[in-house]
Amino acid sequence: MRDTALLGPWIRRFLLEHLVGERNLSRNTQRSYRDTLALLLPFISIKVRKPVDQISATDLSADRVRLFLADLEETRGCSIATRNQRLAAIHALARFVGLHSPEHIGWSGEIRTIPFKKASMQPVPYLEKPEMDALLNAPDQCTAQGRRDHVLLLFLYNSGARADEAAQLLIGDLQLALSERDYSSARIRGKGNKLRHCPLWPHTAQLLKAITVGRAPTERVFLNRLRQPMTRFGVHAMVQRHAARVSKKIPAMAAKRVSPHSIRHTSATHLLRGGVDINTIRAWLGHVSLDTTNIYAETDLEMKAKALACCEVKGPKRTKRWRDDAGLMAFLKSL
Repeated sequence: MRDTALLGPWIRRFLLEHLVGERNLSRNTQRSYRDTLALLLPFISIKVRKPVDQISATDLSADRVRLFLADLEETRGCSIATRNQRLAAIHALARFVGLHSPEHIGWSGEIRTIPFKKASMQPVPYLEKPEMDALLNAPDQCTAQGRRDHVLLLFLYNSGARADEAAQLLIGDLQLALSERDYSSARIRGKGNKLRHCPLWPHTAQLLKAITVGRAPTERVFLNRLRQPMTRFGVHAMVQRHAARVSKKIPAMAAKRVSPHSIRHTSATHLLRGGVDINTIRAWLGHVSLDTTNIYAETDLEMKAKALACCEVKGPKRTKRWRDDAGLMAFLKSL
């Protein structure tokens, strides 16, 4: 069997040359593709009864890929969105092999014709203003960890940053104003290493300055209790810990899945309610497509109700019968 027939060398080239060298995709995207292949290869190995290193490209048939996708949903309990994400990685691998190996063009086409599964659109989760205020006030600011949690929650709400973007934030990325007349901002590294600048409220800038004073620009802004950089998992755990505490006081929050991403949705929704145009919100959140940002305009019930009130068709006014006019009846009886 020729080397070009084996899938292993193609996978190494795909992960190292294509994703890193040619596409320069973010580390998180690289890990997502890697994890997909780490699940796929053992599954195919069992189906074809071969060691993983001996699997050929043709062993990865379209039918077996469909079985793998079904197994993700049925056995592992993955959502349709996760299933489609795994399929996107397999499509990308097949496209790469087909571009570099003419003998695999037919195989590549078969894999790439496997369709994505349509998923129902779920409403975007976000917090109302009183709920967001309660979450911001949940940490005990008398302790160092509580003060850090409060600043981190405030930064997530102010910037609409993803959990990983907040975890990767460097002190050198902060441009904190020297006076109240100047603007403060944060440079955020988004998906695909795209940079965007987000303005900061004076209060956010003041608190960030307090937790970063005297530290090197190359240090991470948010540290854990061991003074090590927080991870995105640590950011998630922090948000969920305080959300669970707040939900005991606000029962409506118990039915909501509160996460760093729902705080991001909250930021966008509140900006929209405040009159900020949708294109500015797109740049604020770092969306590539305006279609992604438009979901906030579609899901905000309050703005829908206000729009509906502007074009409400009102029924005819109820005319008052003369019998209901107590003043007139009293006048007539007095004659």
